[in-house]
Amino acid sequence: MTEPTAAPQPAASLPSPAPAALPSTPPPGPGAPILEAHDLAKRYAVGDNVVEALRGVSLTVAPGEFVAFMGPSGSGKSTLLQLLGGLDRPTAGRVVLEGRDISALTDAEATRLRRERTGFVFQFFNLIPVLDVRENVALPFTIAGLDPTRGETRERVQAAIDTVELTGRERNRPDQLSAGEQQRVAIARALVTRPALLLADEPTGNLDFATGSEVLEVLHRSCHERGQTIVLVTHDAKAAAYADRVFVFDDGRVRDEIVLGRRMDHAAAPLISRLAQLGL
Repeated sequence: MTEPTAAPQPAASLPSPAPAALPSTPPPGPGAPILEAHDLAKRYAVGDNVVEALRGVSLTVAPGEFVAFMGPSGSGKSTLLQLLGGLDRPTAGRVVLEGRDISALTDAEATRLRRERTGFVFQFFNLIPVLDVRENVALPFTIAGLDPTRGETRERVQAAIDTVELTGRERNRPDQLSAGEQQRVAIARALVTRPALLLADEPTGNLDFATGSEVLEVLHRSCHERGQTIVLVTHDAKAAAYADRVFVFDDGRVRDEIVLGRRMDHAAAPLISRLAQLGL
């Protein structure tokens, strides 16, 4: 998802020209979860059939926790990530982020919340080829109409680049970087607004083992040292072993919850052993 480090208070929301401000909601109290899923269901119509991607999933994530979702293709883990990030709406149930029911927000409110309080990292890096590292990392500020070369925004951009250990590569374009470095740029871009929640969907899927490990170390460090809350979707037990807790999905349900605790060696053997007991 254990002995997580103390999480910082949520950062101030990134200013944006539109839409109007979200309704005021008190922040979670001490010990309150930062993220909650309550009996989530998601159904899709496929021709004459109805596919149940999620079947009553409930879970909570604590501030500063690193949680992983594992399961075979089609088990519902990526669908759940999309619901948690406000990219899609559940057929039934609720998603609560920092005490706010995001399932009940308007499209404009959900868009703003997604931009300000969540960060996304995907399997494909989605960098802008003509922009250098600094410009790619600063993109959320640029889209919001802020000048990323001045004041606090400039400091945030540099801090994010330093976090992913790309200091000195600020003027390189994506085609001048390795695949692992490109993914680290994508992580810095996701972290630059200091989101409450970082959602990562198979971020090492296109990387070899050594490069993927470097990316996972960056994610773990942002969690352990900076209190960043992370939810990772992966099919790889070695990647999931970086997490504090692992939820195992099957057929749209949580089949098991495996508590690994905060560890610095990231040994996958305990997780693999438990998965073997489950027949996975």
